Amino acid sequence: MNVFWFRRDLRLIDNTALSKALLTKSPTLPIFIFDSNITDELPVDDARISFIYQQLEKIQTDLHKNGSGLMILKGDPEEEFVNLIKKYPIQNVFFNRDYEPYALARDRKIEQLLKSKEIAVHHYKDHVLLEPHEVLKKDGLPYTVYTPYKNAWMKKIELNKIVCSNSLQFDYFFKINTPFPSMKELGFHKSSIEAKPYSLNIVDKYHTDRNIPSIDGTSRLGPHLRFGTISTRQIIQSLNGNYGTENQFLNELIWRSFFIQILFHFPHVVSNNFRSKYDGIQWRNNEEEFNKWCNGTTGYPMVDAGMRELNETGYMHNRVRMITAGFLCKHLLIDWRWGEAYFASKLLDFELASNNGNWQWAAGTGCDAAPYFRVFNPMEQLKKFDPNHSYINRWIKDLQTFDYPAPIVDHKMARERAIAQYKKGMLTN
Repeated sequence: MNVFWFRRDLRLIDNTALSKALLTKSPTLPIFIFDSNITDELPVDDARISFIYQQLEKIQTDLHKNGSGLMILKGDPEEEFVNLIKKYPIQNVFFNRDYEPYALARDRKIEQLLKSKEIAVHHYKDHVLLEPHEVLKKDGLPYTVYTPYKNAWMKKIELNKIVCSNSLQFDYFFKINTPFPSMKELGFHKSSIEAKPYSLNIVDKYHTDRNIPSIDGTSRLGPHLRFGTISTRQIIQSLNGNYGTENQFLNELIWRSFFIQILFHFPHVVSNNFRSKYDGIQWRNNEEEFNKWCNGTTGYPMVDAGMRELNETGYMHNRVRMITAGFLCKHLLIDWRWGEAYFASKLLDFELASNNGNWQWAAGTGCDAAPYFRVFNPMEQLKKFDPNHSYINRWIKDLQTFDYPAPIVDHKMARERAIAQYKKGMLTN
């Protein structure tokens, strides 16, 4: 029999490794493991766990209609596989590849375990269209600047030939009737924060609407891409042949791939600056100011609206992410790692590669980053992207009251301080 291991691919349709497993015509047992190495670090009502559970329920419903079911496990994945091997005559294990450092180390250990038991391991590309080793410079080294990477990516793949698999052989699923555990039985509680359905109807206007946080101009794809409720291939097909490099929506998908390969080739970025020349920056790391940033009480409406949206919904508009991140690093001189960790704890679409890459971009320490001397003026950003104050009024209920705080820092002073500190930091390397 086969085991198919759901991970970041929570869908039945157009799932590469699952399709390959079913093609063997050997009974395939689908499993999902709530990895305790990850979940033990999260609150029991984490919104992302609730989202995962809801997707698993949908998969279970579809499988149950066809006489099969999904096995839900919780624990250390290696230990769970040890138990599965004792219980079932497993011959093959199928899964789709993951490229984050923890996942790579975990998968190596499990692959060694399975091979030691003479169980074949089959893993496939699914999470991305092109893997980190598939887009390299002529000298074999990885790209560290986005535009050359994008150009190489576009030349490497024929988007119009991408095909989605829309059929599924339910007959070859292993017939299982184990109870589907409740969230309470798994040790979780349902979150009050819910992921919104994604929409691909925004693509045609994305290039004009994506910077305006007051309108619904983004796809809400983030959590769905993160956990694979839709495949990248399905998204590409939704572009209806509009594959030009000027397509901003496609560019965002390529940015995602770019940051995945940066994390893969340069895993030190998880906890260090991509560019070590900025290691000498002396961050102020004022905890009181950091807490005001977290709570959306900095006195800068665009920053505060973004943080309040994040805290209440698990979302933050892309443009506002840039503004809030830049403010923390440049205006307050707080280490980007503090902000990255806070976003990681709140964002429904948290993905290590993109979160890390974008925070280092905002801080000026990453690959292809914003220059250290570019310090966004939050008030000018407000005038440009929320001129009618529709966005800030939605999220800051006390904006027009005496309770709303004065700005915690003067923009002109903060800009000059940041530039001076960055210069000083580079000189000390």
